[in-house]
Amino acid sequence: MSLLPSIVAYAALGVFALAAVARVVFWLRLPIHVRWELYPVAHDAKRAAYGGSYLEEQEWWKKPRESSIVGELRVMVPEILFLAALREHNFKLWLRSFPFHFGIYLVIGATVLMMAVGLVSTVAPTVVLGGLAVLAHYAVVVTADLGLALGTVGALGMLHRRLTDPDLKDFTAPADIFNLVFFVVTFGVAFAHVALFDRDLTRSMAFVQGLVSLSPAALAGSGAEVMLGYGAIVLLALLMAYIPLTHMSHFIGKYFAYHAVRWNDTPNLKGGPQEAAIARVLSYPVSWSAPHIKGDGKKTWADVATEQVKK
Repeated sequence: MSLLPSIVAYAALGVFALAAVARVVFWLRLPIHVRWELYPVAHDAKRAAYGGSYLEEQEWWKKPRESSIVGELRVMVPEILFLAALREHNFKLWLRSFPFHFGIYLVIGATVLMMAVGLVSTVAPTVVLGGLAVLAHYAVVVTADLGLALGTVGALGMLHRRLTDPDLKDFTAPADIFNLVFFVVTFGVAFAHVALFDRDLTRSMAFVQGLVSLSPAALAGSGAEVMLGYGAIVLLALLMAYIPLTHMSHFIGKYFAYHAVRWNDTPNLKGGPQEAAIARVLSYPVSWSAPHIKGDGKKTWADVATEQVKK
């Protein structure tokens, strides 16, 4: 019974990894997306500052295009960490969504840091880290406490908004409510365990080290503290496995939304990969019955794009 949480944690890690890879493969195999064609494009090192593009150059198709990863990071980092676009366009929702998402990031950070400390302790147990180990321990405590608190408050705030805001009624499905309740319960149980029985997270760190070293051990303690600790571990593991199986996998999809749709400015040159991808899409059959399309399932998009429309 004491090893059951460890088994659940290992299984959850496997499900998360497989589901995340499956999502990436699925999106990679999708047909080429209709691009925004809006400028500036963040990776255009020379012209992003004023909203220009390489199309300004004479005979641009003969010239190499420069791409700046720094330019992309300047946009992606604030968007990922601080939800910059949401703050700009919907500040009231941002007040609830930001603590929720940032809390999740902190919990992930605390978990990764615990795994790193556990890995070092396992691989090189004779290494004396001294003050660095103490600093890492304090960092785990601060990020875990703050992350669980922010995540719980943010999830409660978003749940309240979903249940009371009439503007969100048409955009709220039962799954949205379930997901937020799942977060509230999971983070709430984990926070209760830390606050009541594991203030310095020593027990949690020892449990994680057991997982990393492939020598899982029972959680220290007895009675209610162990039951609450195991409950938190199982819930966190199930939540980790659940996220990439749902629309919450947008943490992966956001990369494709930016790089395949918003920032994709790869030119369609004769004989190039874009031409081949577009040709495949144009060969797809059309079944739309709208008067201006009159798709019958046999007509292709190439036919639709080249035929004359009767007035």
